[in-house]
Amino acid sequence: MLIVGLTGGMACGKSFVADALRDLGAHIIEADELGHQVLAPGGGAHKQVLAAFGTADRGNLAALVFGKPAELARLNAIVHPAVRECARQRALGIAAIDPHAVIVYVAAILLESGGLEGMSKLVVVHCKPEQQLARALERPGATEASVRARLQHQMPLSEKIARADYLIDTGGTKEETLRQTKIVYEELRKLAA
Repeated sequence: MLIVGLTGGMACGKSFVADALRDLGAHIIEADELGHQVLAPGGGAHKQVLAAFGTADRGNLAALVFGKPAELARLNAIVHPAVRECARQRALGIAAIDPHAVIVYVAAILLESGGLEGMSKLVVVHCKPEQQLARALERPGATEASVRARLQHQMPLSEKIARADYLIDTGGTKEETLRQTKIVYEELRKLAA
């Protein structure tokens, strides 16, 4: 089994690339999906978050920690380990069925959260900043101010690119992105074999 991290900046095309990798045969584990699971009743972080913040609702939690780095760090210290453990268990389940699996762990803040530990390779999806902004503004409820604020709280894309084993530039056509994704997947398959 080969576990690969997939990250990039907001609105750079992580989901598109993850879907393409899934279509090629990779097993995809989404950190955001696991984040929902661990906060749900019975989830790995639910009781601790509820005790610490009085709520486990993502919207309420976002409002409680927005602009408060210490509170965000406290929340992340509870949620991120639970998400990583959930991902680890899921990867073990996949490996039991497919020992040569390419498992792709998709996380927007993979590097920021310390989630790179245990990853064999890192794929970074990127595009030009103006494309990133334009794509983010297409999302429901997005404003330029809110998008720029979120981007300021993320690790600069240049830092992620510097740490990448593989880069996929999503700034061109979908066909070009798919071509690059297929090349990366073939390399990963070789490593997993």
